[in-house]
Amino acid sequence: MSEKQTILIIEDDRAIGNFISRALTANDYRVISAYTGKEGLSLFFSHGPDLVLLDLGLPDLDGLEILTQLRGLPREIPVIIISARDREAEKVRALDMGADDYVVKPFGVSELLARIRSTLRRAERLKLSQGIQRDVYQIKDLSIDLSRHQVLLDGKEVHFTQNEFKILELLALYAGKVLTYDFILEHIWGPYGGSGSNQILRVNMANIRRKLKENPSEPKYIHTELGIGYRMLDD
Repeated sequence: MSEKQTILIIEDDRAIGNFISRALTANDYRVISAYTGKEGLSLFFSHGPDLVLLDLGLPDLDGLEILTQLRGLPREIPVIIISARDREAEKVRALDMGADDYVVKPFGVSELLARIRSTLRRAERLKLSQGIQRDVYQIKDLSIDLSRHQVLLDGKEVHFTQNEFKILELLALYAGKVLTYDFILEHIWGPYGGSGSNQILRVNMANIRRKLKENPSEPKYIHTELGIGYRMLDD
């Protein structure tokens, strides 16, 4: 029998924390809970969880301060923000600081579990690929071959420009994770290449979707997080 994955919940609202804990325990996760930031950091270092669910509005430390400390460690443990702060600026800031995902309260159990599964899968992929370049990413009937710079859709090759392919490659490498506009712009065009405008990215993304025959309102491959960025759906 495989060992249960451990999830650390740092949430000061005990009712919400207990609700999440019961849901995770029922789905075969091992759960440890903290109700303050300092307690959360202590449990993190003593238990070494596989994933952290982090509230931003803690009584002693701001959640972003905790996120900064966790992101400064040699081994990065995935962190999903759970917060009532639903402003786009808050989400973008947390994601740009290294959060793996952002779930706004109130949320459904099914949504939270899906985000957890996706984040843990991505973390496992990254761990397995350390030192090994993965060449092919398969998302449904979309295949992206990184070494050959080749994209197949339902077995047929689709041609993309250099920048379009770079965007697809970046999204595939982080499949399941929201990538902010600024993150993509900086990785593709450099710190000043995008000139602070998302328009160049939107144009490229529109071309990508057209070539993938994708309807943005019913995405099969790339989901738009309005005002934040894009997420390659995790098969």
